[in-house]
Amino acid sequence: MTCKLDFAGGEAVIRHALRGVIDPEIGLSVVDVGLIYDIRIAEGIAMIDMTTTSRGCPAAEFLLDAVRERALDTGVSSRVEVNLTYDPPWNPVMMSV
Repeated sequence: MTCKLDFAGGEAVIRHALRGVIDPEIGLSVVDVGLIYDIRIAEGIAMIDMTTTSRGCPAAEFLLDAVRERALDTGVSSRVEVNLTYDPPWNPVMMSV
């Protein structure tokens, strides 16, 4: 049996899963650090807007790949697009811990 989640439920499932992606610089999840700006699902595609702690972050590709793979692993969507943005730029006030 396949369970279809509503959009809000799917976004919450993905956000919860992304707590398993750890920022190697800070040692906390990308969610707790405030790197995940938005998660939305439209037409079967999960779209995630995120940032890094600084432009030119050496871990950017690792983080993008890890976020994409973790979101795919949820089964909420068979396609995930991760958009890296620096608008607004990250700052420590965005941390939730």
